[in-house]
Amino acid sequence: MESAMKIKLPRLERRSFLQGLAGLPGLGALGAVSAGSALAKAAPRDVIRELGVRTIINAAGTYTSLTASLMPRPVFEAMDVASRKYVPLNDLHDAVGKRIAELTRCEAALVSAGAASALSIGTAACVAGKDPQKIRRIPDTEGMKNEVIFQKSHRFGYDHAVRNVGVRIVEVETVQDLEAAVSDRTAMMFFLNLAANQGQIGREDFVRLGKKHGVPTMIDAAADVPPVENLWRLTEMGFDLVAFSGGKGMRGPQSAGLLLGRQDLIEAGRMNSSPNSDTLCRSNKVNKEELVGMLVALEMFVNQDHKAIWKEWEDRCARISALIGKVPGVKTEVKVPEIANQVPHLHITWNYEESGLRPSEAAKAMREGNPSIEVRPGSEEELVIGVWMLEPGEDRIVGRRLKEVLERG
Repeated sequence: MESAMKIKLPRLERRSFLQGLAGLPGLGALGAVSAGSALAKAAPRDVIRELGVRTIINAAGTYTSLTASLMPRPVFEAMDVASRKYVPLNDLHDAVGKRIAELTRCEAALVSAGAASALSIGTAACVAGKDPQKIRRIPDTEGMKNEVIFQKSHRFGYDHAVRNVGVRIVEVETVQDLEAAVSDRTAMMFFLNLAANQGQIGREDFVRLGKKHGVPTMIDAAADVPPVENLWRLTEMGFDLVAFSGGKGMRGPQSAGLLLGRQDLIEAGRMNSSPNSDTLCRSNKVNKEELVGMLVALEMFVNQDHKAIWKEWEDRCARISALIGKVPGVKTEVKVPEIANQVPHLHITWNYEESGLRPSEAAKAMREGNPSIEVRPGSEEELVIGVWMLEPGEDRIVGRRLKEVLERG
């Protein structure tokens, strides 16, 4: 009997065959093993480079348009492990929410699809609660509690996430305005932490008024960690719901956020969102990878050495300042914002008229150089460097490049 014919594939064809095999359902592990050590050692595919998309050094901060923060390796490794397992999604939501509530010292928690998603979910919870008929109806809120009280100074570019539930925003300015505005149609009172010093009603009074009238209060604290204490300070202050971004200071997935607070409202929020169908926030899908990644990032953030990290941020400011301080007329100062992004930032000024270089022009020159460096946007009076999203050693690159830009004028 003739022996079976053996076919030897050329190297390139064999690799293509094995890669194709690995992509078949149920055969991924077999394909990976069969591929051998040569493929196992191959460099990961850099799709961003393939597409020719500009990468940057982030000397700006946790801006969504700049993809915010970089996840620590344990976070995306945990997400990778999770991506290879099937799980009942609600069971994982339950377990992750319980652990997050323990870490943040509140009654209950859920992972949302970012901070704006948390605002929508929280508002839906206050409007529709756990009533299946109301949940299916919103944003048609006729006959429901469908008004949300805002301080006028707290209206902002993200309040669409509240309005999309189908509510009417009622603006107030004083305590008297607020008390007069409360009615049987009031579903929620909203507070923007970033604007805490811009309104006439402070956090404590806002919470007190909510308790007095039996109206849930929600605070948007998207960019307000660090400090780590804010993760429990605001719920302990009495806010019924607190929304955080997960992809900023906590360095979780950029597509994740946290909603913390009262058990009944978090349960209602879960019912108003994915994976439940026919809900307003079904589109705010959070899968197992984001759930696991957000939990690991939160654990790392809560347990890290915050003093040592703060010292490193100060050192980065000092190193950049030392490099650019050699340019005549340049002055530097380290400042920490009072609210939001409360970390050291390096503020830089010089004689703009004498040098012929405005801060916006310096920022443009930094962006258009190689490597491209983004600094904090929005100021015509000074150049601001956010050092906390820099990778180790990048502060020196930023300092040298900025020195060149300032010297050229």
